[in-house]
Amino acid sequence: MNSQPETVPTIDDHSDVLIIGGGQAGLSAAYFLHRFGLAERYQLLDGAPGPGGAWQFRWPTLTLAAANRVHDLPGLGIVEALGADCDSFPAATAVPDYYRRYEHDFGLRIRRPVRVRSIQAEDPGFRATLTDGREITARLIVNATGTWDRPFIPYIPGAADFGGRQLHTHDYVGPDEFAGKRILVVGAGISAIQLLIEIARNAEGVQTFWCSRTEPEFNPKPFTPEQGRAAVARVEQRVRAGLPPRSVVSVTGLALTPTIAAARADGILQWRPMFTRITESGVCWDCGTGSPTAPPDHLDVDVIFWNTGFRSALDHLAPLHLRSAGGGITMTGRLATVVAADPRIQLLGYGPSASTIGANRAGREAARVVRDQLAELG
Repeated sequence: MNSQPETVPTIDDHSDVLIIGGGQAGLSAAYFLHRFGLAERYQLLDGAPGPGGAWQFRWPTLTLAAANRVHDLPGLGIVEALGADCDSFPAATAVPDYYRRYEHDFGLRIRRPVRVRSIQAEDPGFRATLTDGREITARLIVNATGTWDRPFIPYIPGAADFGGRQLHTHDYVGPDEFAGKRILVVGAGISAIQLLIEIARNAEGVQTFWCSRTEPEFNPKPFTPEQGRAAVARVEQRVRAGLPPRSVVSVTGLALTPTIAAARADGILQWRPMFTRITESGVCWDCGTGSPTAPPDHLDVDVIFWNTGFRSALDHLAPLHLRSAGGGITMTGRLATVVAADPRIQLLGYGPSASTIGANRAGREAARVVRDQLAELG
C-alpha cells in the first residue's frame, strides 16, 4: 500500500499555506480555507497512498460501529455520503470512500502520496524538503500528521531476548493468525480491550492474557458531554504548559458496554499488573529477586501484542526545535492549535484536537488563524 505511483504528483513550488496530513483535521482545515476564500492559497500534502487518513490502515474486522466514533466532516455527514446502514461497513474501506467523496465534492487541493522529510525556518517563511528530495516553500504551516506512523512500545528489559512474536496495534490484521497461540495483550485503552475480546472469541484454540501499567476503570454510566469537556480541558492544560499530551480516554476511563460486560463475565478480562522483564519464553514479574516474599512469577507466551498507543508524528518538525523543557510543545491560541514558540505553525491532532470531534473544531480554528495571519502579512 505504501508503494509510490508511476506518476509523480504535481506540487506547487510555493504556497502561502502548507497543510501536512490528509486525515480528518487536515481535510477540515482545507474545507474552511475554502469557506474563507483562500482556496488558491494552500496545498495539502498527504503521505498516504489514498484518501482515508489512518483509517485505511486499520484491521479488516473493525467496523464503523465498533470504531471509536468517526465524526462527520464539516459540510457532508458520513451517513449522507455512505447511507444509513454504513455502521456495518469495515472502517478501512468506508472511511476512505467517505473522504474520497468529500475531497472531490469540495475540490480540495490535495497532493499524494507526498511525504515531508523536514521543515526548516527560512525568511520569510519555511522550506520543506520532501522524501524524494524536492523542496518547496510556504509562509505558514498547518501540521495535521496525526499519530499512526509513530506506534509506541515502552522499553522493558529483555525485549530483544524474546523468542516469540511481538507486534503492535499498528500491525494487527485479524484474530485468525493467533489460533492455537498463547498471547499476552498489553495496554489499557479501547483498542487493547476490543482486540483482546476479538481474539479470545474468534481465534481457535487461543489462550489470552492481559496486563497494563494501570487497571482501567469501566464506567457503567453514560458518558456525558460535561465529562467530555472536562477531559479535553485537562489535556489542553498540559499542552499549554509545554507537557507531552495525554489521550482524552486516559482521563475519562472506558465505557462499560454490553460487549465488555459479557467479556468480563466470561473471564476474558482478567487483568494483571505490568510485568518487569521479558524473557526468551515470555514475561515475568519480580524476576530473579530471590525474595521469599515475592517469588518470581513467570508467564510463558508465544506472542506479546502491544496496544500501547502512539506518539505524535512530528519528526519532520525537529529542525525547528519546538519542544520545551517539559518534553512537549507549548501551545497557545483559542483552541491550543498555535505553537507558542512560532505562531506561524499550527498543530492539529495534538493534545485536545486529537479526538475526531476535536479535529473538526481545530480545523476551523486553524483556518481562521491562517486567514487573520495572511491578512496581516498582506
